[in-house]
Amino acid sequence: MSIEISELDAIAEGRHHSPHSILGLHPEGKGWVLRAFRPMAESVVAKTKSKKIELTHLHRGIWEAYSKTGKLFDYRLVASYSEAEWVTADSYRMEPQIGELDLYLITEGRHEELWRVLGAHETELSDSLGRIPGVSFKVWAPNASAVRVVGDFNSWDGTAHAMRSMGGSGVWELFIPGIGVGALYKFQIRTRHGHWLTKIDPMGRSFETPPATSSVVEKSTYTWRDSSWMSARAKRDALKSPMSIYELHLGSWRGAKNYRDIAQDLIGHVKYLGFTHVEFMPLAEHPFGGSWGYQVTGYYAPTSRFGTPDDFRYLVDELHNAGIGVIMDWVPAHFPKDDWALARFDGEALYEDADPRRGDHPDWGTHVFNFGRTEVRNFLVANALYWLEEFHIDGLRVDAVASMLYLDYSREDGQWLPNVYGGRENLDAIRFLQETNATAYRRNPGIMMIAEESTAFAGVSSPTDASGLGFGFKWNMGWMHDSLEYIQRDPMYRKHHHGEITFSMLYAYDEKFVLPISHDEVVHGKGSLLAKMPGDHWQKLANLRAYLSFMWTHPGKKLLFMGQEFAQPSEWSEARELDWWLTEHPPHQGIQRLVADLNKLYKEHPALWELDHEPAGFRWIDGGNADQNMLSFVREDSAGNELIVVVNFAGNPHSGAVFGVAKPGNYSELLNTDAAVYGGSGVGNFGQRQTEDFSSHGQPHSLRLDVPPLGALILKRY
Repeated sequence: MSIEISELDAIAEGRHHSPHSILGLHPEGKGWVLRAFRPMAESVVAKTKSKKIELTHLHRGIWEAYSKTGKLFDYRLVASYSEAEWVTADSYRMEPQIGELDLYLITEGRHEELWRVLGAHETELSDSLGRIPGVSFKVWAPNASAVRVVGDFNSWDGTAHAMRSMGGSGVWELFIPGIGVGALYKFQIRTRHGHWLTKIDPMGRSFETPPATSSVVEKSTYTWRDSSWMSARAKRDALKSPMSIYELHLGSWRGAKNYRDIAQDLIGHVKYLGFTHVEFMPLAEHPFGGSWGYQVTGYYAPTSRFGTPDDFRYLVDELHNAGIGVIMDWVPAHFPKDDWALARFDGEALYEDADPRRGDHPDWGTHVFNFGRTEVRNFLVANALYWLEEFHIDGLRVDAVASMLYLDYSREDGQWLPNVYGGRENLDAIRFLQETNATAYRRNPGIMMIAEESTAFAGVSSPTDASGLGFGFKWNMGWMHDSLEYIQRDPMYRKHHHGEITFSMLYAYDEKFVLPISHDEVVHGKGSLLAKMPGDHWQKLANLRAYLSFMWTHPGKKLLFMGQEFAQPSEWSEARELDWWLTEHPPHQGIQRLVADLNKLYKEHPALWELDHEPAGFRWIDGGNADQNMLSFVREDSAGNELIVVVNFAGNPHSGAVFGVAKPGNYSELLNTDAAVYGGSGVGNFGQRQTEDFSSHGQPHSLRLDVPPLGALILKRY
């Protein structure tokens, strides 16, 4: 069968959309035809079990052999060059390494394990001549007119490694024998207008260390040892469990150490402090360290700055075996415009919306994902599952949810397009979030999906079957903002702003909240948590102790950013590690000791977490004592066990202050933030106080307490 010269030219230039239809071994009449593309070769031979078949040069490096009779056979191609001989199996003899069901699910946007079929996978095929190890490459590029693989295995010239189109799915596929784990690669994509682009693999599971950008063929050999943790997690009710989160930026915690090397230091620190979970700022691959990981290019790859994917698995495994859960920040809201990454991936808007009023983010100079496209939604849903299932991550904190929910987010009139009903809600993003959350919880019992959402959007942490977004938790940005506004004021003015510290209880049960003091509050000129406090150094430390105690006893799970646990005075910078030398100084040791004791007390007393999201778990003793800058309340568990909490945000002590309680008896101080061990002045109640038989605050009994300045007391009846 003769072939048009234009077809052969397309093969020779690596721009044929179906090179397998020309190259390889094919039946022809009662015989066969074999073609191979070996540019610069002096001779090409097909070697079978029993013979050698000489190919003749046909056109521009394309070689051919033909027989009028005979069956198809297995062979190896032997290409001879002036100084070398290259023996290999033939890529274009191989069947597609992706099935019809996979292609159907990709087209429908329902492939929940997308990472198992797209990307680069070390694969071993076989035929009658033996094993054929190699790598199967697959990429989604529906607008491309041709795609080829380039890498360190072909001198970054993909002419001889053109991929085949798998039809309307938009997927391109090629198996390359003789390469394996560690190979560097990218995709060269020919646009419909004939321009070539060189792009990373969107499904790449490993990358070169930035600023290098090549994808790396990866295969995990890690053996997990956390089965006990995973089994217990599946049975755990996160809403009714203690959750105290230590948020950290891995690169500046102890400097840029390997995932493995940092494990024991991190575990030791977190265990001493008593946090139940760590939360890593984004660890997906990103080109610019100054973005802190929030401008992701490699959504399926832990950043290579700290080691391999299996090194990261080791870190998670070690944390689990130390009894510490792992949460990771996840960034599906936007992605950077780097021309070698996802932006205009196949020459046209693909992952992003083509209209900049939907597809561009004005605040961050990034693209917004096209949540309405099924394949893009699938890419992101599967990505969430990838981190949860391949790395045993216990929860994803979803970044910038508010920017996804509203089409007019940070946009002026005329800069945004309304939805089909004329509204400002991004209906596609809402459906995407609902699908992600519902799928994640269905496949991974016991995990947590946590929203960073700063508006009053209703139902963020309500189930999807009740028209909610389906998150397990929402960051309480209102509490964070109001309480920080309050605590930064001089105590002499706080009585005029008492509502800032109590207002959160008016909406405390609208969502399932996490109380966050995150990295966002200690950067960009905001100063550290200690630096926000008014007064001299002693007063700053005392304010901080009182504030942390209020946070730990307020309904809601807890999150504290690294460095605040020992009152680092300087603002956080990703460019340097924390000021660990401060932990050798008693005032800062005192804060660290307090955080450890708060976490210990917190975990030991279900009253502080079991009913976080139910009104029965909290009641005011006196929430309106603005003149004395004092709050008092009760936390209670389902068995009726109570803790009494008194927080004094005034700079002076209150001697003999009276608080009404329901039950008579001896109340012991479980914690006093003014204790000398924390750096306080020692005002207190000698460890305990007995109730007196007169009523107060609507209760039949009263406690008379000496309340320290800028201090908090936690008491329990025995």
